Amino acid sequence: MINIEDYNYKLPDDKIAKFPLEKRDMSKLLYKPGYKIEERRFVDLPELLPENSLLLFNETKVVNARLVFKKSTGASVEIFCLEPVEPEVDIQLAYQCSSPVTWKCLVGNAKRWKSGILEKEFEIDNRKVILFAEKLKKLSEGYLIKFSWSENKITFSEIISHSGMIPIPPYLKREAVEVDKTRYQTIYAENEGSVAAPTAGLHFTEDIISRLKSKNIKTDQVTLHVGAGTFKPVVSENIANHEMHAEKIVVGLSTLEQLYDNISENIIPVGTTSMRTLESLYWIALKLKSGDTGFVVDQWDPYEIESEGFTSADALLLLINYMRSNDLTEIKGETRLMIAPGYEFKFVSGLITNFHQPRSTLLLLVSAMIGESWRDVYNYALSHNFRFLSYGDSCLFLK
Repeated sequence: MINIEDYNYKLPDDKIAKFPLEKRDMSKLLYKPGYKIEERRFVDLPELLPENSLLLFNETKVVNARLVFKKSTGASVEIFCLEPVEPEVDIQLAYQCSSPVTWKCLVGNAKRWKSGILEKEFEIDNRKVILFAEKLKKLSEGYLIKFSWSENKITFSEIISHSGMIPIPPYLKREAVEVDKTRYQTIYAENEGSVAAPTAGLHFTEDIISRLKSKNIKTDQVTLHVGAGTFKPVVSENIANHEMHAEKIVVGLSTLEQLYDNISENIIPVGTTSMRTLESLYWIALKLKSGDTGFVVDQWDPYEIESEGFTSADALLLLINYMRSNDLTEIKGETRLMIAPGYEFKFVSGLITNFHQPRSTLLLLVSAMIGESWRDVYNYALSHNFRFLSYGDSCLFLK
């Protein structure tokens, strides 16, 4: 079994990037092809990737999930929207709902909100709107909160867009500022639903994407909506006792077809979220083969389900044929996939990612990809003034 303390390292606070660089693509890039380690710039990426590679982006969009209400006493209560409950559980559809809606939320300063309905007044297109929050029920983690608002034709997406704040990571130890509205968002963000950015994608610019195309490097997209659980530390000594958070994934038929057409090429996810989505497809397909149409991947499926003789090409073809025969344009599922040392990758031949927190499941994923050399990589980065975590620098690992 894996002891999480073996994936610990000392991360000084001054190594954590508190703000983004002025230019997205001028971050450092730790380039590791095989056993070598080189320091480059992210702007060099198109020249470093093998020709005919397929990059897979996560096009989820971070929402203004933090809502701060002021009580008449002057106390502030912060409500952090996690996932929809009523009238719609599909996260993308839930943002298009009108008043009222019920969400599972975290509540900051909950002791100051024993009862009553909170109110927040703001404007949308020069119209005054009042948002109401009512605490319905305490859950094991968080609360059920009912939101309603005075203008019924307005969607919940518009409500939080105008009244909420972007949920920057807690380890930045600061309040969100104007620059975070654009920089804590990838340039290709499309589908609302995340409370944390897929940070490996923050370095991409239109210029880099254009240069990728000119080099015949293909791109495609999936969606994994990043939940607050991404910041959940591994507190158990052994990872067998750590419960992975569930996250919603969406993958289109055209993406599966492109993956199948490029199965023998270099498939490189942009970020750990894209990697977990991509690898989850194999386990969804294997479960579908045995009649399970739930499209749910549990964290230990790869270590408990027999998969011998079932190739990655088999998995993609099974999913493609299933979708065609059922007139589906996309698969919507849920993954708790734990990628840890010992995991056998089904699709990927590389990874673009940032530097991750000590004792985290993301660091376990990196170790599964590059082995024990993760320590050499992180020691090199720390000694060469790389910037860490969400707004920090990046890595390109190639097998």
